[in-house]
Parts: sequence; C-alpha cells; structure tokens
Amino acid sequence: MTLVRLAVKLVAAVVLLVLIVLGITAGRIWWFARQDDRRVSDAIVVLGAAQFDGRPSSVFTARLVHARDLWRDDVAPRIITVGGNRAGDRFTEAAAGKAWLTQHGVPANRIVAVGTGSDTLSSMSAVSDRMQARDWSTAVVVTDPWHALRTRAMATDQGIDAVMSPTRQGPAVRQRATELRYIARETLGYLFYKTFGRSAGGSGHNAV
Repeated sequence: MTLVRLAVKLVAAVVLLVLIVLGITAGRIWWFARQDDRRVSDAIVVLGAAQFDGRPSSVFTARLVHARDLWRDDVAPRIITVGGNRAGDRFTEAAAGKAWLTQHGVPANRIVAVGTGSDTLSSMSAVSDRMQARDWSTAVVVTDPWHALRTRAMATDQGIDAVMSPTRQGPAVRQRATELRYIARETLGYLFYKTFGRSAGGSGHNAV
C-alpha cells in the first residue's frame, strides 16, 4: 500500500508540474503577444502565410499591411519577405508578399524576397543566411501575436538580433475563441521547440 500511495503521489506531482509549465508558458505567450517593439533595425522581416496564385490570404495580408506601415514609419530601410511554396504553386509566399508590397507603395528595391522555408524555423534560418551575407544583424519581425514568442526564440537561435512587432488585425485576433485556440497550439509548439530544437511538424507559417 505504501508503494501504491507513493506512486500515486509521484504521478500527481508530475501532472501538477506539467500543468504549471503549461500555464506559465501560455501566460508568457499571452503577455508577449501584447508587446510591440519598433526599434530602428536593419530590416523588417514579415513571415509568410497562405497565398493563392500570388494573392496573399487575409492572414498574410494583415502581416504585410503591418510591415508596410512599419517601413513608412522608418523602422527599417527595407522589408524581407520570406516563405517558399507548395507543390503546384506558381508563386512563393515571399514573391507574393513582395508583389503585394510593391503594389501598395513600397519600392521594389526596398524589398528582399527570400523564397525558401516551409515553416518558421527554416524561414528564420534562410533569413539569417541572407542577412549575414549582407552584414545585417538586427530585425523587427512581423507575425501574428500568438506566434511572436516562438518566432523570437527561433530568430535569436539563428543569430538574428530580433524584436517583435505583431499584427493587431486579421483573423488571428478577431475572436476570443480563436485567440484561445492559437495560444493552446503555440504553448505546445513552443515547448516542443525548446525541448527538441525543431518545429512540431506541419507546413506553412500560419500553421506552425
């Protein structure tokens, strides 16, 4: 009986510890989503999301609008769009983002399209390589609010001196139920990344 009670207490302690870790991480994601750092940097990096034959999705458009506004506010002299494509796509996320930005007032020579990366980690790696090649080190990264903590961790681990300026509009921030779903997913995604050093599967920046 003593061993059974000890086992029950051990399991209860482990469950409690897991719940505490999940709660603290979710709280950090919630808090980090509300921060907006617009320090002057070498580049504004806007993470890709779904695009439809060159037309950015509503999630992607919200990020591009925010990146354009940061550029107009002289946060950085250039914008880096990033993201690859899926089989059969004619356009990469990076190319679709660059096209949208040029159509909405940003000169093409102020946009660097990095057309590789199927998730946040691979995209941050590709951006880091491009920035290092051009001797850039600092960046303001644009993504959805709930994605900000994990993105900053990945960018920092890839050698980018990154701060976050999340979007404040778009489908990811419209409804409380959506926010809770994103926070729950990002809590697991962030812990997976910090434990294993890689993305938790899936494809596309809106998904992972």
